[in-house]
Amino acid sequence: MNDPRLDKVFELGKHYEKTCTGCAQSTVAALQEVLKMKDESVFRAVSGLADGLGLTGDGACGCLTGGALLIGLLFGRTSQEFQDPLAAMRSYDLVKRLHEDFIARYGSCRCYDIQKELMGRSFDLRSSEDIEAALAAGMQEHCSTVVGNAARAALEIILAGTSESAPKHDPQRRPTGLCGG
Repeated sequence: MNDPRLDKVFELGKHYEKTCTGCAQSTVAALQEVLKMKDESVFRAVSGLADGLGLTGDGACGCLTGGALLIGLLFGRTSQEFQDPLAAMRSYDLVKRLHEDFIARYGSCRCYDIQKELMGRSFDLRSSEDIEAALAAGMQEHCSTVVGNAARAALEIILAGTSESAPKHDPQRRPTGLCGG
């Protein structure tokens, strides 16, 4: 896909991560800007997702969760569809593509694992010593590239998703045991 928005979202993601930090918010800010869909509530909602959830490093990378949140915002099941578990399949499928991109690029979606892959070790970003070590290891450049890649991959998925027809599902065929089933 040769859409110029792909390069723009990559560059914006890198820029925001380098200058503002917060991988989830940097990803969402880049995607919202390129898609012209500013939403302060969504932007604020991803604030705590940085560095694998709350700077723990132990969860999924914030730019993966930020990208997934925006995909869900655009393709997710509505509250009117909530009783139909299959109505969420489109967003599940699109987010799965983003997850697969992360696994192919980094071997994991867990923040600490990605840090180890890119910088040889993981860092506790609540420790001033580790922050200094992370900066010395090039974390700003590495993480900003991860953000740029995630924003680009999410945008590719969003653009492809808008051109694909929604998968067909039979609302009469509902799994049992799930939300009202």
